[in-house]
Amino acid sequence: MDVGNAAGRKRRRIRDRYPTRGTARPEGGQRTAGGDAPAPIRQWPLLMVLGTVVAGLLITLADFRIGLLVFGGGLIAGAVLRGWVPAVGMLAVRSRFTDVATYAVLGGAIVLLTLMAEPDPWLEVPFLRDVLRFSAG
Repeated sequence: MDVGNAAGRKRRRIRDRYPTRGTARPEGGQRTAGGDAPAPIRQWPLLMVLGTVVAGLLITLADFRIGLLVFGGGLIAGAVLRGWVPAVGMLAVRSRFTDVATYAVLGGAIVLLTLMAEPDPWLEVPFLRDVLRFSAG
């Protein structure tokens, strides 16, 4: 009798205390078009946001301020799409509230910081300038 032969023995199945029965899709995570439509049509919200972000990065090579405004605007557009369109495909990552808040805060922060960028800022917020001066020492 070969003790090392695991193939001949039955494997004991370990019972899982908390089995995963499945994961729920995020609200709005279903396809935006039927399965017979091509993939770009089914995922148009995600492709629109990614296209805007990539365009912003490319524009940044020529003019950083305009490029970053386009980049932040793309994220804000993602927040608007996620909050307004019922089915956004893979743009839906978590709950609708979490996605909208994340896209809006990140996009808004990028736009705000871009408008305040030196040299010659387009927007001056004295409170934020003072915080930076006192924190930098």
